[in-house]
Amino acid sequence: MRNGVSVPPPPPSPPLFPGGGLRNVGARDASPGATAERGPPQGESLKSPRRLGSRVTTRAKTPTEGTASTGRRIRVLVAKPGLDGHDRGAKVIARALRDAGMEVIYTGLRQTPEQVKAAAVQEDADVVALSLLSGAHMTLVPKVVELLHADGVTDVMVLAGGIIPPDDAADLKKRGVAEVYGPGTPTETIVEFIRKNVRTR
Repeated sequence: MRNGVSVPPPPPSPPLFPGGGLRNVGARDASPGATAERGPPQGESLKSPRRLGSRVTTRAKTPTEGTASTGRRIRVLVAKPGLDGHDRGAKVIARALRDAGMEVIYTGLRQTPEQVKAAAVQEDADVVALSLLSGAHMTLVPKVVELLHADGVTDVMVLAGGIIPPDDAADLKKRGVAEVYGPGTPTETIVEFIRKNVRTR
């Protein structure tokens, strides 16, 4: 009520990732004891996302090419490990993968390798896509791979992206990273690599 006139409440803020098929998992949700909420049955969509703390849950329309040969929808965890505060590129990749029919879980900024590993296990991810611009890729990326393998998770594809010199990229591949992408890589290249090389379950 303002000056005797009823004023309607402001409209709700739009979701971070409009559309569907992408969920935002905050640092608290990536803890080993956290539980993930699933969306409606595959093929359905929500008119608005369900908000659970820092998580935004949405579903895309019926996927077409974002599934593995088993018919299971490819699940990709997009993560920003370390102190890098820039995630525009990660969000562009996340949207591209979502639009390709994959289910994408985005961790948010400043994740530890332990949080990334916990989220990958919790979300039953097929792919872990790590985005780094801080220069710490030779420390953080191998640590994520090491933690996954120590937990018995050896069937998850790990990708890395950012400003990574060729020599470092070659070393990362020797240490368990499936592919490394630099600035300007077409999103279609990443989508096709995942489709062709993801391990089916």
